[in-house]
Amino acid sequence: MFGYEFYVDPSRCIGCMSCVAACAECETHRGTPMISVDFIDRPSSTATVPTVCMHCDNPTCAQVCPADAIKKGEDGVVQSSLKPRCIACSNCVLACPFGVPKVYPEIEQMMKCDMCYDRTSVGLRPMCATVCPSQALSYVRPEAVQGRQTTPTNVFWFGRERVTTKVYMMVPPDRESIAVDVVDYMFEPRDEADPFGADPFAFEPGPAG
Repeated sequence: MFGYEFYVDPSRCIGCMSCVAACAECETHRGTPMISVDFIDRPSSTATVPTVCMHCDNPTCAQVCPADAIKKGEDGVVQSSLKPRCIACSNCVLACPFGVPKVYPEIEQMMKCDMCYDRTSVGLRPMCATVCPSQALSYVRPEAVQGRQTTPTNVFWFGRERVTTKVYMMVPPDRESIAVDVVDYMFEPRDEADPFGADPFAFEPGPAG
């Protein structure tokens, strides 16, 4: 959908699991959620982080697939594996820096978040973004997140590996660099009462659906 971007804001996640339940309702997901909410223990609290496919600009999952079963569209969305091609080898599972793909032995296929392509391709929001009560997951125009106290980035470092993505992560604005060192970011302390000063109930409208 032209002009709309997907944003993940961990500071707003309240761990309600609404996104996971909604994802399972997507027609192409066969009743199985393609996203998850991770619970990260910290010294003084537990953080919850929604995990969706980040849709890498150069997806390693597709690069390591020996069956050429994973395709990236012209719109930047990395599709789930193609059933006739996928051999359930788990190469993509091991290669993904964000830990997103999963192989389901019962159907011998890898499945992952495809940004609800059946919805976004016809102008609707992804299922998870339609139900998130705190806007931790949002599918909006870039100007809709400009007033937040977090800043969008789509550049991530995994050691020496630089990864750029279609999906944006909202991070604290006072970081030394807008690029995120993922390991360091996961274990940074947060203000339990009001992480990053975010208002979890501020609503930003997205497209219909």
